[in-house]
Amino acid sequence: MKIAIVCYPTFGGSGVVATELGLALAKRGHEIHFVTYSQPVRLDQLSSNVRFHEVHVPEYPLFHYQPYELALSSKLVNVVKQFDIELLHVHYAIPHAYAGYMAKKMLAEEGISLPMVTTLHGTDITLVGNHPFYKPAVTFSINNSDVVTSVSKSLKEDTLKFFKIRNKIEVVPNFIDCSKYDNKAFTDCQREMMAENKEKIITHISNFRKVKRIDDVIKIFYEIQKKIDAKLMMVGEGPEKEMAEDLVDELNIGDKVMFLGQSHEIDKILCFSDLFLLPSEKESFGLSALEAMVNGVAIISTNTGGLPEVNQNGISGYLSNVGDVQEMAANAIKILENDETLEKFKNNARSVAEKFDIQNIMPLYEDIYKRALQTTL
Repeated sequence: MKIAIVCYPTFGGSGVVATELGLALAKRGHEIHFVTYSQPVRLDQLSSNVRFHEVHVPEYPLFHYQPYELALSSKLVNVVKQFDIELLHVHYAIPHAYAGYMAKKMLAEEGISLPMVTTLHGTDITLVGNHPFYKPAVTFSINNSDVVTSVSKSLKEDTLKFFKIRNKIEVVPNFIDCSKYDNKAFTDCQREMMAENKEKIITHISNFRKVKRIDDVIKIFYEIQKKIDAKLMMVGEGPEKEMAEDLVDELNIGDKVMFLGQSHEIDKILCFSDLFLLPSEKESFGLSALEAMVNGVAIISTNTGGLPEVNQNGISGYLSNVGDVQEMAANAIKILENDETLEKFKNNARSVAEKFDIQNIMPLYEDIYKRALQTTL
């Protein structure tokens, strides 16, 4: 199949999933065309059947905000016609499904049918999409997609709750390519670079937004370090970073916390981590937790959204109510204070992650693509 994939090219989960899916599909012989405003961060291998098409938005003084949706829909039309694209897979309802629908209508005027699969990832539904300004457009885009998928059962339920959806929504979970982690042998991945041998390494990775409850990460670690010799690795950038740095100073734990900024070497950071903290207020799936688990890292998370579908309580880690810092800290200590217990949780985390291996998930998408193509025959 010749498939055009539209996604955000940034570090966010939807862009990572879309890129990894496209690369995996290409390995299975499909021709993949990524269409977005810059090359996706995980797209490090272009080839004859993996191509990138940049969406350029000309700047005009007339527009206070440049019309990306118009540029994207026009670019899609051109790419579809030039490369005989058979199917469009858009990740994120707004603006991608909306622009995809407009491209479909423009192509239909020329007698070209283009089925569109829309994958819902989270904030396109629970945050942006549910805003009164955008809700009609999101509802319209979902209902005019040929197939709609969500990355968790929780997100599907939220979508049906917030919107008047006519379409069936199929759950296809996020995934991980376990084969990439079978032989971890980073020569520069040495624990002593970050911590003493006796110290446990705890990690948090996010975009440092309020929904991630960054202050809870710091507070949980503050309680942990009272009982366990440990270091905290804070990976990412975002609006809550300055607050987090101030809180670290206020708690006088600056010598135990490292802010590493945005990183392309997540796996190298996770390879020496013992525990991953994800006390989010909302997570549609929890891809960062899954990436930690496949690296053999135990998880302490909230029980919100799709996290209970990823982190198995008492097996790969522990789940707690949002804001329950004391329980999350106590569970973390329970895992870390005994090496045998820690090793058990780390091994379990890897085993649970293997259920989400891309080889198990990709055939679900291929089946969806075939069904979507049949709707236009």
